[in-house]
Order: sequence, then C-alpha cells, then structure tokens
Amino acid sequence: MIRQARGKTPRRPALKKPPNNSNLKDPVGVYCRVRPLGSEDQECCIEVISETTIQLHPPEGSKVNRNGEFKETQYSFKNVFGLNISQLELFDNVAKPLVDDVIHCKNGLLFTYGVTGSGKTHTMTGSPGEGGLLPRSLDMIFNSIGPYQAKRYVFKPDDKNGMEIQTSVDALLERQKRESQTSAPKTPSRQRPDPEFADMINVEDTCKAEGVDEDSVYSVFVSYIEIYNNYIYDLLEEVPYDPIRPKPPQSKILREDQNHNMYVAGCTEVEVKSTVEAFEVFWKGQKKRRIANTQLNRESSRSHSVFIIKLAQAPLDADGDNVLQDKDQISVSQLCLVDLAGSERTSRTRAEGSRLREAGNINQSLMTLRTCMEVLRENQMYGTNKMVPYRDSKVTHLFKNYFDGEGKVRMIVCVNPKADDYEETMLVMRFAEMTQEVEVARPVDRPICGLTPGRRNRNQAFKEELTRKLEERGGPVNGDLENPSTIEILIQSLPPLPPCNLVDVNDDQTLPRLIECLEKRHRIRQMMIDELDKTAGSFKSMLQEFDGTLMAKDNFIQEQRGKLGDRDRIITGQKSEVDRLEKKVKTLEYKIDILQKTTNIYEVDKRSLQQELETKDQKLQRELSDKRRMEARMQGVVSNTKMKWEKECERRVAAKQMEMQNKLWVKDEKLKQLKAIVTESKSERPERPERSERPEKPERPSREKDMVKKRSVSPSPVPGEVFKTRGGGQSVQFTDIETLKQESPTSSTNRKRRSSGNAPVQQEETTESEWTDVETRCSVAVEMRAGSNLGPGYQHHGQPKRRKP
Repeated sequence: MIRQARGKTPRRPALKKPPNNSNLKDPVGVYCRVRPLGSEDQECCIEVISETTIQLHPPEGSKVNRNGEFKETQYSFKNVFGLNISQLELFDNVAKPLVDDVIHCKNGLLFTYGVTGSGKTHTMTGSPGEGGLLPRSLDMIFNSIGPYQAKRYVFKPDDKNGMEIQTSVDALLERQKRESQTSAPKTPSRQRPDPEFADMINVEDTCKAEGVDEDSVYSVFVSYIEIYNNYIYDLLEEVPYDPIRPKPPQSKILREDQNHNMYVAGCTEVEVKSTVEAFEVFWKGQKKRRIANTQLNRESSRSHSVFIIKLAQAPLDADGDNVLQDKDQISVSQLCLVDLAGSERTSRTRAEGSRLREAGNINQSLMTLRTCMEVLRENQMYGTNKMVPYRDSKVTHLFKNYFDGEGKVRMIVCVNPKADDYEETMLVMRFAEMTQEVEVARPVDRPICGLTPGRRNRNQAFKEELTRKLEERGGPVNGDLENPSTIEILIQSLPPLPPCNLVDVNDDQTLPRLIECLEKRHRIRQMMIDELDKTAGSFKSMLQEFDGTLMAKDNFIQEQRGKLGDRDRIITGQKSEVDRLEKKVKTLEYKIDILQKTTNIYEVDKRSLQQELETKDQKLQRELSDKRRMEARMQGVVSNTKMKWEKECERRVAAKQMEMQNKLWVKDEKLKQLKAIVTESKSERPERPERSERPEKPERPSREKDMVKKRSVSPSPVPGEVFKTRGGGQSVQFTDIETLKQESPTSSTNRKRRSSGNAPVQQEETTESEWTDVETRCSVAVEMRAGSNLGPGYQHHGQPKRRKP
C-alpha cells in the first residue's frame, strides 16, 4: 500500500460480499528487491525504512523539485529485501512456497518486474557461486521426489498440454528406440556439469518439501520459450543448420486445452532426471535468447523469457509395484518462472532501428499487463464486469489462467536506487501498489485416488521379507545353487561297496562281503521306502487337509466376494447418489452465483437509480427555485411594463382626443365658412363699404366661444405628436412642415367695387371667387393670438370680416 504526503482522491468503497469458504482469494504477493549502486559516488533515491516499507526521495534538479512539490513517498510491500540480502533468503521467502505447492499438485507463477538494469535476470538465474531462484527451485524439486521418480518415457506428453502413461514394456522400447536414433539429442552428462554454470547449481543449502506422497511416481518436464516483439519462439527447438539457406526460427501459437488452460502449441518439452540435467537444458536455451547492448545496460534482455517446470505424477496400483494405468489419475502441475524485459525510455537509451522497435513492443506488453491489473482490480473492488484485455499481449494471454484462479501469483519488483531512474521507478512503484490489491482465487486441492496409502512401503517390506525367508531356508536366492541337494546327501549316506575282483575260484570272502553289503543296502533302501511311504502318506494327508482348508478358504472367499459385490453395489448406488447430489450442489451453487450476480447488478442499478433520482430531485429543486426567481422578476417587469403602457395609453388617448377636437373644430369652422359663403351667394351683394367702415363682427354663440377658448391654448393643426411633461404640461413634436401664406386685406385689386363694365365685373368676380373658394380659404394658415375672438381662417385678414347685406 502507498502512503503519500499529498492528498489522494478517496476511493469508492468496495461492495461487501458474504463470506464464502469455497471462493477464498489471496492477494498477489508483491516483493521488492533493491540492488546495490554501481559506484559509491552515485546519488541514491531509495531508502529502506523497514522490512516492508521503502521511501523514495526526489533527486536534486528533478521536475518535482523545480515545481516546488518536493515530497517524499513511501511504499509498502509484503517484504522488502535490502542491499545485503542473499539469494537463499530470497528463495525461502518467495519461491519455496510456490515449489512446495507444485509438488502438491498446485500451479505457481513467479515473475520479475522492473526497469532495465535493475537486476531481474540476476535474481532469476543467479551468478557463479550464488545460484538464483531458478536453480534452487529445480534443486528443491529433485531433492523432494528423487526416490520416487519414474523411469524415462513412462510419462509421455500428448501435445495437448496433457500427459499419457505407458507401461514398463512400452517405456523400455521407447528408451531403446531413442538410444538407437543417432539424430536424437543425447542425454546431458550427469557426472560433470558444464563449467560455465557449474557454480550456479552447486547449492550447499539444499532443501526438501514435506508431505510428499510416497505412493506416487513423478517425472519432471521443462520447456523454455521467449516472447520477442509479441511473437513466441521455442528456445529448445532443434533446427537443422543449413549454411546455404539458414532458416529463421518459427513462431509458435497459443491454444486452449480441454480445461481452458492456455499453452504453447508445438513447444518442446524435455524430460529431465536431475538438477544438473535440467539446468543444462535451461542454459542451452539461454544462449539463444535475444540480448543486446544499450546505453543503460550492457546485456539488456530484448524479450520476455518463460521457463516452465512441469511436474507429472500418478499413483501406484493396489500392489504398490507398477503405475496405475489410468489417464484420469494423472496430475500435472507447473511452475512458470518469468523474466520480464525491463521497461525503458528511448530518450535515455537512444535506441534506433530494431532496438527502437523492440523497446516499443516491450513497453506495450508491460502497459497491457498494467491495464489487465487495473481492470481486475476495478472488477473486484467495485463489482463491475468489464472484460479484461488479456488478448492484447502474448504475455497476459499466456498467463490469464493464473489470474483467473489456477494458481498462486508472486511478483518481485527489482529497483535500481540510482537517481537517474527515479521517474521510471515511480511508475514501477505505482504498478506494484495497484497489483497488491488484485486478488486471485485459491487453487483447489486435487481429489484423492481412493487407494490404500502406504502401498509402496508394504511392497518393499514384502520383497525384503521374501528374500530373507529364502535365505533362511537355503533355497535359491538370486538364481544360484550353492548347497547340495537332499538326494545327494542320502546317496552319500549308503555304505560303500567292497571290491568285487575274484582272483581265485576258491575265494569265499569277496562274495559274502558283497552279499552282506548289498543286503545292508537293501535294508536301508527298504527303510527309505517305508519312510518315503510314511512321508508320502503324511504329505498326502497334509495335502488333503490343505485342500479342505483351501476349499473352506475358497468358500469363504466366495462368500466375502458376494458380500463385497453387495458392498460394491451399495457403494455404486451411493456414488451415483453422491454424484447426483454433487451435480445438484453444483447446480445450486451456479444458481446462487447467478442470483448473487443478479443481486449485485440490481444493487448497482438501485444505487445508480437512487443517484439519478437524487440528481433529478436536486435539478427539480433548482428549477423550482429558478422558476420562483423568474416569476418574481417577471412580476416586477410586468408591473413596470404595465405602468409604462398605462402612461403611454393615457398619453396617446389625450393626444387622440386633442387631435379629434382639433379636427372637429376645423370641420365646424369649415361648415360655418361654407354656410356663410352659401348665404352670401343667395343674397344680393351690395357695394362693399370701405374697410374702415366695416361693422364689427357679432359675437359668437357660447359654444363657439368655448371652442375658440379651448383652441386658443392648443397648438395649430399641423401634423405632430403631443407628449406630457414632468411639470404637468405638454410638449409637441411636429412631424411635417406647413407653409403659411398671408394676403393683405387692403389690396385694391381684390377689394375693388364693381364698375359698370363687364370686364371689371368679371375680374372682381374672379377675385371674389378665389377668395370665397373653400379650398383656398382652408389652405391658408391661421395665426391666432392669445385672447383673440377670431377663429382660424380669419385672423390673417387683420380686421373683422364684413358681413354682406
């Protein structure tokens, strides 16, 4: 976990799930190893605070320091290995539990991660005099299963990520066939390892796993591949050398077996029987691995290497002598030791051409690994179901089963404490921090075969007891006859025959001695026959007794077999019932998982809907408050607008009234003038008196006076608009221009009296007609003084208009 000085965004709380013992998970074990500095004068940016915590110091002149954010950062791991740590301590803490799990039929994955030049290959392989994790893991495996290894070719790979079992005869024929093939690779020498790597595998501190199943046989297979530019190559593949047309190595493809585990199709798997032989195979492939010289590392790995140790084991039969010929009882476990290529920046390595392409593919594969870890962490913490992009890189695609629960996963983060790698080390630390939060399902123990334990020891004890009994009875042991037989001893016990040479006819001693010896032999023979008959009788009675006992035993065996058959039928029925119940349990577990997932989905939907409802409620409250503010604002605007338009309407009504009054007054004046003209035309016109003698105009009726008074204070009927002022008055804005004309009322030409001639009369009439013309009079503007009794149309005469008689 990380503890930084600056604040971090609070994480979303993880969903609480009910505890389930069948789905136990363990977090990915992340360890940190700090390599020593290359020289003492280099600046160090890493400090080991405790066994589980390190602290990073930004170097002087870094960007963080120049921006004023000089802050130290602490990171926690499962264990931190400092500068003086040995390979043995690292192996005991990290790799030994994985090797123990492999021996007990569980898979394991161990990979090293870090920037280039941080000591990943040294951690995995080791150095002369101090072997790394790989040779120590091989040594522990062979120390544990050494007495229980099967002969070669008893286990045979089936090219589908599985194993087949061969009988002892087939395995012997296979060995003879391989030995006879000259083109086949020879078995590496077990006596003297290659001096190039001899110091790496001379491990003095040997270790051994506990609880190894003694009733099983084991066999170890190793394979070695590399992932270069996102292509998989087999480093153990034997390619015939062609000096004319050398063939490049062919890439391999990934396939999925019947258990949905990923494997490299067509990969070479070599069966090994010792640590030296296995490490010699590894060293053979190590020489083919692609490495190059860069600005940051003299021997920089340009590919990801994967060394796979596959352990096949099968139980012995009921007698404990031969391997059980059942493919379903074979258990295959594997340990993958991965040396990831280091991430690097091209700005520092100054890579070009193929090196630049290699660096790009390395960084891309490591970025895919980081993305997969992020998606796994998010799915586990937040209950999401995002697809993990395993297929984006061959590294993640090959090991996706481990992250799905097929074994334990351990990671060693190798860091270089020099200040030049500070920024790359920060990225590595963040990846390690995130990886610790990913959980992997705990592997399930393999089922028990059901045979009686201790079969191997009983078989071995039986053989030793048989050999001892044969030695005690003097019988043949190992096929040799050292002691004489019983018949020879009996023959030697008979009396020897005397000499039978007759020299003289009268010899009476030789024949009696011969007869006596033969009689003695006859008596001994008869005694032996009697003894034989007696022994045969006793043996016959013993055989009969044995036959009776055997018959009783056979009857008992038949009875027991009948009972055993009944028990077998009961067991078969119980097994079928157990299978049915197991299927039912699996179905129920599957339904429970589906219901759990459905419940989780519903809970997520419920939370999202609640959040959406709260968001909509908040939005509705904001809209209501905005609406109320808008209503208040619009009410103010409406009131202001209403007052404005009321004033405007009052002003327009007043202006319209005044305009209508003016029009009405003008019409009245025109009607009066027209009436006066019509009246004058009907009556006879007397001579016009002089203007000085013109009588005064009679007074108007009261209505006309009132209208004149009203019009005396009103503006002229020129087009315009009238506005009210603040003081209560009115202001006029003219919209047109009218030209005022004025004629002198004393003009002689217009006011001459008629003469007797026709022409003057016509002229006077013409002038009078012009004057009395309604259009002419109405087109003349009127000037009116305040307080004048004259209306518009008369004041321009200057004198009261004379009235005709």
